[in-house]
Amino acid sequence: MYTTILVDGAGPVARITLNRPEKRNPIGLETCGELVHALEALRQDPAVRVVVITGAGAVFSAGGDLGAMQPAAPAAAAIKPASLVELFTTMHELGKPIVAMVNGHALAGGLGLMVACDLVVASDAATFGTTEIQVGLWPMMITAEITRNIGRKRTLEMMLTGRRLSAAEALDAGLVNKVVPAAELEAATAALTAELAAKSPAAVALGLRAFYRSQDMEFESGLRYLQGELGRVLALEDAAEGIAAFLQKRPPVWKGR
Repeated sequence: MYTTILVDGAGPVARITLNRPEKRNPIGLETCGELVHALEALRQDPAVRVVVITGAGAVFSAGGDLGAMQPAAPAAAAIKPASLVELFTTMHELGKPIVAMVNGHALAGGLGLMVACDLVVASDAATFGTTEIQVGLWPMMITAEITRNIGRKRTLEMMLTGRRLSAAEALDAGLVNKVVPAAELEAATAALTAELAAKSPAAVALGLRAFYRSQDMEFESGLRYLQGELGRVLALEDAAEGIAAFLQKRPPVWKGR
């Protein structure tokens, strides 16, 4: 079905792999469309609790598909192409944690895709950067993601210079959550995703949506919105089960509602 990605949808942890290693896994309209399609399918699957996004080969993603930016005759596509607008919106509305497993360089649009994930585990050999300025472009679309994760000065330094950050620098900047040796990347990601998959899927879904929807609200409006969302969480069967399990000193059994 897909030509630019691979999907292993077996729950509870599904994996999406950017699968054009010969092109360094570029992010173009076709890839965005396939990612949106795959994420929507995984959203509908109750067996899937967590989604991992990674890249095939030695690179996570080197960014936009520059070749596809040149004028060309439109080609028929099995899956509707999409922009980063649709992709990032879909990711933040998924209601399931998305973990980027960064096996190699995450640059330009690839960095934006990484930052749009909820959590990031990276190889210590990876580098990170907004390199668009080097070819006379500017990272317009991914600005919205990056500035919600790190400060203005660091963001502008990255964008204006196009300099790549090491994994240690990316960790210090807050772009990634954890850096591990390349040989430990799979195990570290598996440990994190297993921990996430063990949480209440209903509480996680409400929490993630509230997190992203409230981030741009004015303070009082955000508080009132979150107050309403708190009521929805407290009304969950999983909330009652979690409290009962805590008091009874036993593991909770989530129903996902």
